[in-house]
Amino acid sequence: MPPMSNTSKVNFIQQASKLSNKHIKNCVDLIEDGGTIPFIARYRKDSTGGMNEVEIESVHTQLSIWNKLEERKKTILKNLEEQNVITVELKTKIVECYNLIALEDLFLPFKKKTKTKAAIALEAGLKPLAVAIMKESDNDPVHFAKKLISSKFPTEQATMQGAIDIAADWINNNEWIRNRLRRIFNSKALISSKLIKGKDIEAEKFSDFFDYSESVNRIKPHRFMALRRGKNLGVLAIGIVPLKADSIAAMEHALVKSKTLYSTLLKKAIVQAYSKQLKPALEREVFNRLSETSDRSAVTIFRKNLEQILMTAPLRNKKILAIDPGFKSGCKLVCLDENGALKHNETIYPNAPQFDSKALNKINTLVRSYKIDAIAIGNGTASRETEQLIQKIRFDRDIQVFVVSEAGASVYSASRIARAEFPNYDVTVRGSVSIGRRLIDPLSELVKIEPKALGVGQYQHDIPLIQLESGLSRSIEYCVNKVGVDINTSSAHLLTYVSGIGPKMAESIVSFRNEKSTFQSKKDILKVSGLGQKAFEQCAGFIRISNAKNPLDNSAIHPESYNVVKSISEKLNLTTNELLGNKDILQTLNAEDFVTEKTGIETISFILMELEKPNRDPRETAKIFQFRKDIKTINDLKVGDIVPGIVSNVTGFGAFVDIGIKENGLLHLSEMADKYVSDPNDIVSMNQTIEAKVKSIDLERKRIALSLKGVS
Repeated sequence: MPPMSNTSKVNFIQQASKLSNKHIKNCVDLIEDGGTIPFIARYRKDSTGGMNEVEIESVHTQLSIWNKLEERKKTILKNLEEQNVITVELKTKIVECYNLIALEDLFLPFKKKTKTKAAIALEAGLKPLAVAIMKESDNDPVHFAKKLISSKFPTEQATMQGAIDIAADWINNNEWIRNRLRRIFNSKALISSKLIKGKDIEAEKFSDFFDYSESVNRIKPHRFMALRRGKNLGVLAIGIVPLKADSIAAMEHALVKSKTLYSTLLKKAIVQAYSKQLKPALEREVFNRLSETSDRSAVTIFRKNLEQILMTAPLRNKKILAIDPGFKSGCKLVCLDENGALKHNETIYPNAPQFDSKALNKINTLVRSYKIDAIAIGNGTASRETEQLIQKIRFDRDIQVFVVSEAGASVYSASRIARAEFPNYDVTVRGSVSIGRRLIDPLSELVKIEPKALGVGQYQHDIPLIQLESGLSRSIEYCVNKVGVDINTSSAHLLTYVSGIGPKMAESIVSFRNEKSTFQSKKDILKVSGLGQKAFEQCAGFIRISNAKNPLDNSAIHPESYNVVKSISEKLNLTTNELLGNKDILQTLNAEDFVTEKTGIETISFILMELEKPNRDPRETAKIFQFRKDIKTINDLKVGDIVPGIVSNVTGFGAFVDIGIKENGLLHLSEMADKYVSDPNDIVSMNQTIEAKVKSIDLERKRIALSLKGVS
């Protein structure tokens, strides 16, 4: 097959992304040249017109779809040529087809199938009778059928049924009929569910769907995913069809033109084609479309949650006492320096049943001995009790106390990464270290944990694993590169997500660092075996060298643009050190004065912004938050109470809020504002602190409904 023109590729992507053709072409060229999305988004703004990561990812996704479509066309054309059934008209249709479903419809009549009833009837010579049915001939079908009787079709009735089987297969393969029914299914189909008999107990969680029906055009992704889970668990029967009469009427209108005896047989063929072939195929098609849409929505929600968690405000340059609280098993304590290195660990028993009176003195001693600046308490069992005990201690300095999410800490503590970091400590120590490090630098710590273990998202365990992991890896990559990494202190796992590096190169960098010495400049990383100019181009802007001889090596300015900074310095007669952070002078500059053939206005603007705030961290600084002290269990709540909380998960239907007790409250979409809200992320975000009103309490099912309405 001749290759498609680049214009067609760009137009295909443009229709889906709605971006400029010129910028799409440049973006595609950069992607095909090996550029990563973070690199293109930050350092090739002039070529892409300032596209952000989301837009570039859209181009990347559509490019992948285009490439798969082209590969499928090649496979189909080769198959048709081998069958010797290719025509100029068919080849043109295939070459000019830009929709995978339409492409498969074109190929459907030529697919090799198992021995069907229609194939057996064709072999028996019943094609002329089938043609007569399709043409609605005006002679007697019984008389014609008698002439075609054979050993496999010994009666007139059997012969006519064989011809109907052939006609039904032709109708099923009819591209126009499929598209007409496809429109009916997509516009009028209802998705319905019924409880499978005898599954009452197993299906208790799906009680809302025991007798349920909704238009496929209106069903929300989270509701479809609930139905799909019920189907997969074998407790719900699902159907997705429009009214049968609508489909049959549309097919008859297209095919039945007379009122002969053959017309009656044609109507039978229509019903058979619909019931046995078209309906199941189109039902599957709609189900798959809803699945794809819902999976994409769920991945998007999970990614937003993950990005917000990873970008949680750090508590920089502080020594931390981390506590993994507990009752009978005690509280695990670890002392960490400002870089998260473990300095001390032990276990105390301040809570029930031991109530060790010396435990609080031990905490005070550790705070003094290790010059602790802040205390991180895990939010699991005994968290509130431990926090209240800590508040009673009189320290010799101001100590900030934070409650930190434990989600995934146990998964990390038993992981290969944790064993490699702390081979001589058990899982309890590793888990406590993880809690403390999450306060110092959440991003560096949380990238070590499988995202699914963080307890956020919506039906994430039902999403195809490859799709989920691909999306989540991208989100981690965006966050890591947005913040930047110190190549002399970052773990191999964190370096893995730096643009252009990957797992193997990350290990090589850490090995080089351990065996040789620290990197003194960004160019030093070219000394790492296997790291060439292309990888350097992709990663150099995202790595940092603190205390480097060239201060730009500790900034987000790419080495390829250092000459631009030099020209700015020379124009102002200032050194680079004098230029960095000199907001007053930098804001007097006109970016256009430094534009060249190689460096456009977008890049110059970014450089000036970075010079103004070199190596700025896009994250805020961690802030202390306190739950209501008088609310310790669900029994302490009353309808109408105003409670402070932290958003712990955002879904398509609302958000869950940690209010300091075992049960999270549900803030439904309809209770987020007095106006209509379509996306919870427009109102709340992960780890956001809010005040909400208790709308209702279901003690039996341990459910709490919250509302933001009327809460100032």
